Amino acid sequence: MPIFSTPFASLDLHRQPPQRDDPLQAFDAADEYLLSHLHEQGLRADARVLLLNDGFGALACSLAPHARVTSSGDSHLGALALAHNLAANQLASEAVRFVPASEAVAGPFDWVLIRVPKTLALLEEQLIRLHGQLAPGARVIAAAMVKHLPRAAGELLEQYIGPLQASLAVKKARLLFATPQDKPAPRSPYPSHYRLEQPALELVNHANLFCREGLDIGTRAFLPHLPSGLGQARVADLGCGNGVLGIACALTNPEARLTLVDESYMAVQSARENWRAALGERAVEIRAGDGLAEQAADSLDLVLCNPPFHQQQVVGDFLAWRMFQQARAALVTGGELWIVGNRHLGYHAKLKRLFRGVEQVAANPKFVVLRARK
Repeated sequence: MPIFSTPFASLDLHRQPPQRDDPLQAFDAADEYLLSHLHEQGLRADARVLLLNDGFGALACSLAPHARVTSSGDSHLGALALAHNLAANQLASEAVRFVPASEAVAGPFDWVLIRVPKTLALLEEQLIRLHGQLAPGARVIAAAMVKHLPRAAGELLEQYIGPLQASLAVKKARLLFATPQDKPAPRSPYPSHYRLEQPALELVNHANLFCREGLDIGTRAFLPHLPSGLGQARVADLGCGNGVLGIACALTNPEARLTLVDESYMAVQSARENWRAALGERAVEIRAGDGLAEQAADSLDLVLCNPPFHQQQVVGDFLAWRMFQQARAALVTGGELWIVGNRHLGYHAKLKRLFRGVEQVAANPKFVVLRARK
């Protein structure tokens, strides 16, 4: 893998989850541009730096020896990458304080360096939370590759921080400089809520959730076909989002033992609140995780999954394939993985490579529900 070289450091960086012969880098030209600008401006050793959405830790690892660094993001895989990359480059784990996006950061900060996220609602919530957390004279800079920088990102920076100035593009990357102004405390529009009729639920959705304003059509196709009569089965909702699949399964299977896992901290936060609202104090495990990587082998009877087809701006089925492999390892012999997916993704053929029996449970013109038996 290429070395990430900037005026601050030369680093060996890797993405998470690991992939054999991974063609993708853990950094890009926007990281380079941001760090070059920061070096030109001068960074005091006692400067308090907040990093938002620092993908795989390229910014944090570069700045850790040079400032007091706090990093916040919504990806558990990103947090794992940060920890791995600190260790791989002989940097102390405590050199960077990581704060999940589901928790508030505590300033004041002299610099706020933002990688513009794919979900602008996450950016908006993060900017709202900066109110009262900036030191006098603080500087706020957002960075992105031009192709991933919508006009709305700049509008949010102006709305919540202050006047905006854009840099020239360098290597197809751009910086946005926002000058902080005194503004009244903003009111967050998050979390959002929506209602389901079947099952009857009102669901809480924090800012970075997929399909935050309504049930996504894949899950809508899956819900009527969830298995019942499971008794005391051990069930995982893998990539649980707001928890709707796991909650619906629990409602029709009162003795089932549920585990809900997602790599998004805001998804886990939403799922916990939704479980409590629907099922009170019924026992459950809800956690942020790298899928089922931490799940004991042969410890589940059933896995439910509406797999993702992207990681940040990268589209592909590598995350889904990894989740299928994790599910197989975690299931007992005879256990089942139930998934919903777009027809064109060809999950039926992929599952046949891992499982001894694959059946179509239901289908509509766009989606198929599949059951794979170990």
